[in-house]
Amino acid sequence: MTIHHPLLKKLALTTILFTLPLSAADALEASKVGDRLKAAMAGQGMEISWTNLSENGSQIVLEGATVKVPSAPAAATIGNVTLDEVTEVNGGYRIGKVTFPTYALAQDGLNVDISGAELTGLALPPEGSTDPLASIMMYETADLATVSVKRADKQLFSMDNLHVEATPPKDGAALEFSGAAEKFTADLTGVEDPEAKKVIEALGYNTINGDFAMEGSWQPSDGRMGLTQYDISVENAGTLGMTFDLGGYTPDFLKAIQDLQKKMAEQPAGSDNSAQGLAMLGLLQQLTFHGATIRFDDDSLTGKVLEYVAKQQGQKPEDIANQAKAIVPFLMAQLNNPDLTKNVTEALNAYLDDPQSLEIEAAPASPVPFALVMAGAMSTPQELPKTLGVTVTANEESE
Repeated sequence: MTIHHPLLKKLALTTILFTLPLSAADALEASKVGDRLKAAMAGQGMEISWTNLSENGSQIVLEGATVKVPSAPAAATIGNVTLDEVTEVNGGYRIGKVTFPTYALAQDGLNVDISGAELTGLALPPEGSTDPLASIMMYETADLATVSVKRADKQLFSMDNLHVEATPPKDGAALEFSGAAEKFTADLTGVEDPEAKKVIEALGYNTINGDFAMEGSWQPSDGRMGLTQYDISVENAGTLGMTFDLGGYTPDFLKAIQDLQKKMAEQPAGSDNSAQGLAMLGLLQQLTFHGATIRFDDDSLTGKVLEYVAKQQGQKPEDIANQAKAIVPFLMAQLNNPDLTKNVTEALNAYLDDPQSLEIEAAPASPVPFALVMAGAMSTPQELPKTLGVTVTANEESE
C-alpha cells in the first residue's frame, strides 16, 4: 500500500517494524546484533541507524534510532528502541521483545501520537543463511496500544489495541497468522467533497466506530497463500469481509518483488518506470488464482441508503428497491451469461427484500494462472466470470 502523505509515511515506517510477517544465551556483542539488524532491514528495503548502542546483559538499546526507505525524503526519527532477551541462535539472533518509545509526529497540521508498540520473538537470521525465509523478518507477536491522528485539537482517527500473532513454519507446516484491532474511530466531518459530505451527514455517519480482524496462512514450500478472514466492521452499518487463495507466492517470488520495488523507489522523481512495470506484470504471472470472496453483512446500512435515495427522488424505499431489481437483469445481459444473470438477479432480489448478507464468490474448477486472468480481463472480460466460476448468494450463513 502506498501512503502519499509524508507524515503518514513516517507513521508507516514505525509500524512496519512490527507488521512484517516470523524466530538462547552467551555474552553478546551489541555491534554484531546491530549489524544483523541492519542487514535484515536492508533486505526489506529499509535503512536503520542509531546514534549509539548500549548493552546490559541480554538487553541492547538502540539510542536515537531512525528508519529510512528509498521513497521517503528523509529518515523518520523513532527514538530509543529496546531489545530485550537477545540470544544467539545458530549464528543468528532471537530478540525476545522489541519495545518502541511513545512519541509524536507533527507535520502539515497533523499530529500523530503512538504508544505501546512492541513485538516479541523477532528472528535475525545468520549472515549468508540459505534458509528461504532468511530475507523475511519473522516475529511471533506484535502489539500497538494506541494510535491517534489529530488536526489541531480535532481527532480525525484513533485505533486501540492492535494485536498480531504469527506462527513460523516448522516441520513442513504452514506459517499461520492472525490479527485484530479492538476498536477504531474515524471522524468524517472533515470530508471536503460536498456531495460525499451530504451523503455522510444524511446517513448519520459523521463519526464511525468499528473493529477489524484477520487470519490466514502461508506455505513457503509451494507458495500457497490464503487469507481466510479479513473483516472490517462499522457499528450501525455492517461488516465488509474478504478472503483469497493464491498459489506461487514463494520466498523467491517475494524477494523478486522486494528487489523490484526497491529499484522503482530509487528512481528519481518523474523517471520512466515502464520497464519495471512490465517486469512487475511478468512476476505476477507466476501466481495462480484458487479462489476469493467478497461479503457484506448488513447492519442497517442498506435500509439507510434506500431511504436516502428514496427521499432524494420523492419516492418510497421499496420503490427504489424494485427499480434496482428491474435494472439489474438488463445490466447483467451485457455479459451474455444467462446463468450468472439469473443467479445475480435472484440473489439481489432476496437481499433487497430482506437485507442480511450478500456474497460474491470466485471458485474456479481448477487453479487459474494470473496470466490467463489478465489476458481475459483485457480481451474477453465477459468470459472472465465463467473462467473464475463466479456466483452470488444472499442471506446465507458464512462458512
